[in-house]
Amino acid sequence: MTSGDGSAPVESTRLTAVADGTGLQFGWDADARIEVRSLGTEVVIEANAAGLRTLAGHLLVLAGDGVPDGTHLHLEDGNGLEDGSVGLVLERDDDE
Repeated sequence: MTSGDGSAPVESTRLTAVADGTGLQFGWDADARIEVRSLGTEVVIEANAAGLRTLAGHLLVLAGDGVPDGTHLHLEDGNGLEDGSVGLVLERDDDE
């Protein structure tokens, strides 16, 4: 899923995850580059156009009908994010 010199996928990649029996398809656009940095009281998500489309797609999957509360996706340094990034968790929370 990643290239040898960085963590961005080298081609479109799909990951199927199962949450409460629901199959979820998360995709990565070709050449996606996503970096997450913590600056104390702020978090910066820096991405190229393919990376922004990838993040938008992840959020749309989590927002989909029938996706259970608490379903989440972990993105980490070397696993969907650029080297040196802090971890990012995208989680659905329908509680008010």
